Amino acid sequence: MIKLLIVDDSALMRRQLAALFEAEGDFEIRLARNGKEALAENAAFEPDVVTLDINMPEMDGLTALSLLMEERPVPVVMVSSLTEKGALATFEALALRAVDFVAKPAGTISLSIDVIRDEVVSKVRAAAKARLRTARGLASRIRAERKQAENRPAVVRRGTTGEGVVVIGVSTGGPRTLEDVLPLLPADFPWPVLVAQHMPASFTLPFANRMNALCQLRVVEASRPMPLEAGTIYIGKGGADMMVAQRGGKPTVLAKPETEGFLWHPSVELLGRSVLEHCDPSRVIGVMLTGMGYDGADAFTQIKKRGGRTIAESEDTAVVFGMPAELIARGGASVVLPADKVANQIIAWAR
Repeated sequence: MIKLLIVDDSALMRRQLAALFEAEGDFEIRLARNGKEALAENAAFEPDVVTLDINMPEMDGLTALSLLMEERPVPVVMVSSLTEKGALATFEALALRAVDFVAKPAGTISLSIDVIRDEVVSKVRAAAKARLRTARGLASRIRAERKQAENRPAVVRRGTTGEGVVVIGVSTGGPRTLEDVLPLLPADFPWPVLVAQHMPASFTLPFANRMNALCQLRVVEASRPMPLEAGTIYIGKGGADMMVAQRGGKPTVLAKPETEGFLWHPSVELLGRSVLEHCDPSRVIGVMLTGMGYDGADAFTQIKKRGGRTIAESEDTAVVFGMPAELIARGGASVVLPADKVANQIIAWAR
């Protein structure tokens, strides 16, 4: 049995979520109305996983999360509203080591539960098995890297590149992991970086803005056709698929409607295939980070087979080892590295 603690100030939402998981048959459930009750239940019930609402009276979800992680660390799935404010709070929660989040669509609670039923069950199950990330002193590492960068001539590259491209696929646990990787790429990094992070449409622009404030490279949401430029990180728009195509003889990043037949979006598999079609495979670096499922494993294996190089995040640091494990199982990983070693390997290969 999976011990689940549901924390929400809405009695109706608590009932709806409890009924949903009771129907699964393998969950033992406790309920809490606010952050204070969540802390007490975390100590007494010792749940395997917690769903935690962000907006609650008495003690909000972010405060409760920080205290949960101090007193008894437990995998947490945040329940967030589909607003910019909700997105920003969600990224703060992920930085505090929440494993994942579920975005509540607009509408009545009962309808919202129906819409997110499969997603919330799969994410809670994955979270129950997830590895909690430990703080690695990201801020100090970024400062040290930037200080090193100041001592070498920085050539901030702009303009269409013919040199190469980095493609990153990531899902559950991804925003926190990307904060460990992307800020360490220096301002003179010579290739563009394409990131397919499974995420709702209303979350990718706030996430791109957050990463732009952290990174030495420019970070943008790829919501429209954009020339592929060195010195830029492109975050695939949620609710769409990111592709590379030729426009006017130049490689261009496109956002297109979700492609039927693919389970996850933005699709890592489709992005990888398009990069292989329009870029020299020997000048492609594929990076598969934490996430459940197998999205991108086939395309990244082809990148390696056709002369490119690939990195799979190791089980030691992956929040969920699904996507990297699938790449490794297919023989598609050139190297397997912990998250804190990924940026240096990308830099070495690109240079």
